[in-house]
This record gives sequence, C-alpha cells and structure tokens, in this order.
Amino acid sequence: MTGTTLDDYTDRYAQRMRGMTASEIRALFAVASRPEVVSLAGGSPYVSALPLDAVGDMLGELITRHGANALQYCVGQGEMPLREVICEVMSLEGIDASCGASPDDVVITVGAQQALDLVSRVFLDPGDVVLAEGPSYVGALGVFQAAQADVVHVPMDESGLIPEALEEALTAVAASGRRAKFLYTVPNYHNPGGVTLPEDRRQRILEICQRGDVLVIEDNPYGLLGFDGDPLPALRSRVRDGVIYLGTFSKTFSSGVRMGWALAPHAVREKLVMASEAQILCPSMLSQSVVTAYFQTMPWQEQLKTFRTLYAERRDAALSALADFMPPETAWTHPGGGFFVWLTLPEGLDSKAMMPRAIHSRVAYVPGTGFYADGSGQRNLRLSYCFPPPERIREGVRRLSSVMEQELELRATFGATASDHSGRTDTPSPGLA
Repeated sequence: MTGTTLDDYTDRYAQRMRGMTASEIRALFAVASRPEVVSLAGGSPYVSALPLDAVGDMLGELITRHGANALQYCVGQGEMPLREVICEVMSLEGIDASCGASPDDVVITVGAQQALDLVSRVFLDPGDVVLAEGPSYVGALGVFQAAQADVVHVPMDESGLIPEALEEALTAVAASGRRAKFLYTVPNYHNPGGVTLPEDRRQRILEICQRGDVLVIEDNPYGLLGFDGDPLPALRSRVRDGVIYLGTFSKTFSSGVRMGWALAPHAVREKLVMASEAQILCPSMLSQSVVTAYFQTMPWQEQLKTFRTLYAERRDAALSALADFMPPETAWTHPGGGFFVWLTLPEGLDSKAMMPRAIHSRVAYVPGTGFYADGSGQRNLRLSYCFPPPERIREGVRRLSSVMEQELELRATFGATASDHSGRTDTPSPGLA
C-alpha cells in the first residue's frame, strides 16, 4: 500500500470511528508543554511532591525480592492484595463492608479511563442515551462518542447537578420513546466544573435514579483531595445496588502507573472482567505490585495531607489572581478540592476563538466546547491549578486577563473579536454560571 493517503482508508473504518474527534486537551499538549507557555490546561498531578527517593528505594526492593512475580502475567480481574488495598482506600469515603463492598467485586483497570470504557462496552449500544452533567469530563464524552451513544446533558449550578433538571431530562428522554442507560457523574470537585454535590442532593439524585431505573456511574478521581474537612461519603456508600464506582490512583499516587478500578455488583463484575480480558488480557502486574507496595509500606495518608495542602495553596493563588485581574462580568467557581476552576466569560467572548491569541500571549487553557457533546460552552473555559507553582499561576491568569481585555476592546470597536472570522453569533452556554 505504498503511497497511500489517509483518504485511502476512509471506507475501511468502522462506523463508530466516523463521529470520533480529537480531544481538545490532547490537542493542546504540544503547545502547552513549551517552557515559555504558562499551562493552565492539563490536569497533571504534581508527582514531584512524592518522596521520590523513598519511592525509588521501594521499587528497588520490590524488583529484588519479588521481580519474578511482578514481571509476570496475572488474572484478568487483578490481584487480590491490590483489591484489598482499594477497599481500604474506599473506606475513607464510607464504602466498606457495611454497604456490601468487597475485594471480590473490584476489577483492576488501566486507570479509571479503561474502567469507564469497559462500563460503556458492557451497557451501551449505538443510539443509547447517557445522561451526563453539563459540562462533563472530556474523556468520558470521548468514550460515549466511541460507543455511538447520545449524550443528554443535565445542567449544574454552583452546587453541582440539579435534581429537578435530572427529573426533567429523564421525563424528556422517556417522552422520546427511549430509555437512559445510566447517569454519569463526578460528584466531588467536578472536572471541569470544580463544584461538589452537597449531602442533600446526593440522596435526592439516588432516589430519582432508583425511581427511573437508571444506573449511576460514580467517577471519583478527586474525592480524597478536598481542602476542608473529611471526605464526603460517596454515592456508593449509601446503596448496595444501582451504583458502579470508578476510582483511580492517578491523583493520590501516580498517573504514570495507570492503575484504576471499578467496584460493581457481582453480576456486572463478571461482564467487566470478560470485557477487560478481551481488551488487554490482564492489567499490568508490575504496576499493581508498585501500587500495592506503596500503600502497604509508605505513609500514604500523610502524603495525601501533603497533596491537599499543596493543591489548596495553588487553588488559593488561582482564586486570588482571578479576583485581581479578571475583567468585569467574568464569573468562576470556587472549588473546595480537586484541580479545576470553571470560568464563564463576559458576553461576546468565545474561548475557542480566543485560543490563538492566548497561545501567542504564552498562556494555555481548555476551551469550554470540549466539555459538551454538542460543542456548546463557547463562553466557558477550564483552568487547572494543580501543576504550576503559585507565582506561575498568577502570571498565567494575568496573561489570560490581558487577552480577554484585548478581545473585549476589539469587539467594542469592530463588533467582533479579531479571531472570529465565522460571523457566528455567540450564544451563552448551558451549565455553570
């Protein structure tokens, strides 16, 4: 096939590939990684805060003493020692034996992203409806798109998913003659919204889903990274059935080990294991051994406190800079944990159209359009404060505010931003205000 072009393969692609598009975040990585650019785009955890010398010693000991086992294949569900560690971690959020949580119902995955993909493979047929917060995690939208599902966004406010809006969405889906297969939600320190679902709404949302016979997929990467008080009880801690819980070690230890999990009802667990075996045979035994050794031998709860303090400092730097520099009529969320702030821009600004000017001014963010299945969110953007030091965060926000002010001045003078060549009228996006 020498000399072929990409077009020569078009008629060979599976139908599910036709609607797939590149991630807005991944597309930014090449530019945002340049040293002169202050990247407030990606959500990379600050792994340099780990005791790297001690972790290095742990890895050396692991290979010396258990290398023959750590470098082998393993069972498709994942090894029992790590599944026991996962149950210990989940107990911090109330998921324990009292609500039926057991290592037997944990499936080890290649990060929570694979867990989400497996759930979609098990439950979604083309044309099925998925309910998801608006905005929603871009990686989840990519998975649902690959499954050829239709995403119906449910609005959020400063307190997260709105129960009344969920009821309305379920009614509308039923009226169209279809059924929502599941609700996908990130209740704690939402990505990208930065908001957290309060106690009273958690119970109401579970009750609404139970009445509507809708499964809940609870994705919880940031639940142990709250800045004020103890972790909130997970949705899964309240019910034995009807919730599949997805977790990851990417934020609490290392994203590089690519270890996550799903806690699922027994019958679903079997399907997830079969789907995983068809996909990857088994999760990495070496990564499992590393995570198990870390949580069994290192002071990981003290390390969590270090992470929380560090991220709270950076959150404060971001909020302070936003208050000092942002133009009037800009609004933003005030996260109580996690990695992200969600901005709503003054009317007339388009975060995606503004992106080239921002990169030219050496600052990167993620446009809001990447977090909506229908491409709305033009007046929104996501800022990440987890990786840069506070002084770089402040400088990045200052650069961003300067870009916004230039765009506003151009619009006031010429009636459109310099980067808006489409003639399209901006419309306020749904979701967080």
